[in-house]
Amino acid sequence: MKKRLITEKDVLKAATGTKILPVPKNALITSLARDTAKEKQVKFVDEQAATPVSMVATQVTQEIKTIMIGADHGGFALKTELIPWLGSLGYQVEDVGTTSEAAVDYPDFAFAVGLKVKQNSSSIGIMIDGAGIGSAMALNKMPGILAACCYNEFTARNARQHNHANVLTLGSKALGSETCKSVILAFLKSVPEPGRHEGRVNKIRDIESKYSRS
Repeated sequence: MKKRLITEKDVLKAATGTKILPVPKNALITSLARDTAKEKQVKFVDEQAATPVSMVATQVTQEIKTIMIGADHGGFALKTELIPWLGSLGYQVEDVGTTSEAAVDYPDFAFAVGLKVKQNSSSIGIMIDGAGIGSAMALNKMPGILAACCYNEFTARNARQHNHANVLTLGSKALGSETCKSVILAFLKSVPEPGRHEGRVNKIRDIESKYSRS
């Protein structure tokens, strides 16, 4: 039987969708395909054991239903632009403020986003300030929240797949709006992975439990 050849083209096609590439047992995978898969975070799976792509797509869609979004004064303009865009993608968006460019304190709105995410397990949060760093620090003080400040598609995918982040923080002064959109899409389309990644995240939870106040 002729063996199927998996090329870079196959990987790139998978990268635009579920990032899962079913591969026949005896298939030949080119070196370029392997390198591209690593770069694009595409996972090769046994074709016979793989979940059908249509089912995976449904799971990804169902993973996130609602987006809790907040910003300080530095992120207000970007938040205003993102809300209708996210709505056009089919997500329910809940805005926790701020409501203008008047100066406010980012921890207040980071906390509001985190609280909403804790109350709705099918949601994720997006928090925007000038750099994205301070909000991530504030959010990661909250039990049950794993916030990641991401600045490109790779860090966004990694934050979800490997670190199981449930809040994305963005810096409005560090990234343009189009880059922010690509980062958000990468975050939304990625799914937390089980196995060794889940085990490592559980260790993060253990540290959280050890030092959290009663």
